[in-house]
Amino acid sequence: MLPVTAEDHLNGPIAVLANSTAGRGRYSALLPRLLDGLAAAGRPIRLLTATGPAEAEAACRAAVADGAGALVAIGGDGTVHRALQTVAGTDVPFGPIPAGTGNDFALDTGFPADPLAAAEVIASALRDGRSRAVDLARMTGGDGSSERWYGAVLAAGFDAIVNERANRMRWPRGPRRYDLAILVELARLRPRRYTLRLDGVPHELDAVLVAVGNCPTYGGGMRICPDADPTDGLLDVVVAGRVNRRTLIRVKPRIYQGTHVSHPLVRSFRARTVELSAEGITTYADGERSLGLPVTISAVPGALRLLR
Repeated sequence: MLPVTAEDHLNGPIAVLANSTAGRGRYSALLPRLLDGLAAAGRPIRLLTATGPAEAEAACRAAVADGAGALVAIGGDGTVHRALQTVAGTDVPFGPIPAGTGNDFALDTGFPADPLAAAEVIASALRDGRSRAVDLARMTGGDGSSERWYGAVLAAGFDAIVNERANRMRWPRGPRRYDLAILVELARLRPRRYTLRLDGVPHELDAVLVAVGNCPTYGGGMRICPDADPTDGLLDVVVAGRVNRRTLIRVKPRIYQGTHVSHPLVRSFRARTVELSAEGITTYADGERSLGLPVTISAVPGALRLLR
């Protein structure tokens, strides 16, 4: 097989990763119209098939290796996260079409909330040869052998612990499982000792919630890192310290407006590189189960070319 060149990518087909179960399937009937909208770019469309996260990443890698000129993800943040593992740090442009329960990365980087409108924006960018560079966050595991990219926010505290419990539960199904996991973990809430190194400067602190944001929002519009900007080459770190159950319940609704950062027990930092460690925490990046602590997270300026 001949190697794929940059020129091959320039005119290659549009590879489309579509998650039919995203958003509880409410956008699945739109798929033919979305593909028609993308075809207005004048490129062939290649719809990728995958039955799970690992297959989705493998399908994206194979499509790009085969000369895809662009990669589009139709789904939520989880689908975007899988696609990012292939296009991060490459010259292959990417377009997210928000069709999931949480569409934080797409909305935070300026795409319309309406999937059909987002497809039109992507097709127009492809026709015009237009793309915009944005930052991504690159995670490296403590042993140095594991690497993941994310676009929105890394959760490494209470929210990650809730997700981990919910994923272990077999009952109930649907959103109620997450609600029950919150109640269980609220009853067990306790501050944990974290070590943060921000651009090499160490911080020892006790906290119940730690988030590292490339973008402002996670969890479907919660502005956990309200000042994060995916074009500034920096990561925003938000830490809720020794917060008890009552205070956490009171403060958590304020995250939707981003006003929680004014609470005296919440601290904010900004750095290019964040080293984060604590005992017994598995992180969640873009809402997806990711690496266990310790991890090193680096802002990578211009790591992604967005079709906008």
